Amino acid sequence: MKKIILSFFLITTLLFIFYYFGCKENNKIIETETCPVVIKEVLINGTSMEPFIKSGDTVSAIYDYYDCNDILRDDVVLYDYAGNKSLLIKSVKAIPGDRWELKEVNNGYEIVVNNESVLNFEKEPYLISSNSAKMIELYINDYPIIPNDTYLLLGNKIGGTLDSTKFGLVGKNDIKAKVQIVD
Repeated sequence: MKKIILSFFLITTLLFIFYYFGCKENNKIIETETCPVVIKEVLINGTSMEPFIKSGDTVSAIYDYYDCNDILRDDVVLYDYAGNKSLLIKSVKAIPGDRWELKEVNNGYEIVVNNESVLNFEKEPYLISSNSAKMIELYINDYPIIPNDTYLLLGNKIGGTLDSTKFGLVGKNDIKAKVQIVD
């Protein structure tokens, strides 16, 4: 009887350890009191976040993080764009409740959120073309205040990339992970 109880305890402990530490594919499952997340190392393949994050860099992606946490302005996220087989890496530039508009300048349009020009990580204002401005303007006309669970995602290139300048505002459900830089 003692062997059965000891075997049961050992098997239960091992199953718990496998679950807790996520023993497959170098993933980690970290469980807080109310919010389990999965952390994966992701290799970046693309230049939209350069020079902040370069193609070939590895980042940590914290999946399910936003199930229990708010998406914040300037968070770097992985976004599931239906037109792409891989997740896109972007920066959150406007969040629900933000007021936004376009401001025409000499060579294009700046995106303005809460009366301030939106800046990339090098502190340069985004300067988008008239074609990209037409896409954004459709959303601004319908939603001058960013709706609940909706976000403006941009790459780091001031002229725009495959981001909200091409596909508009995005829903929270399509934001799959928070990104942290791996040193």
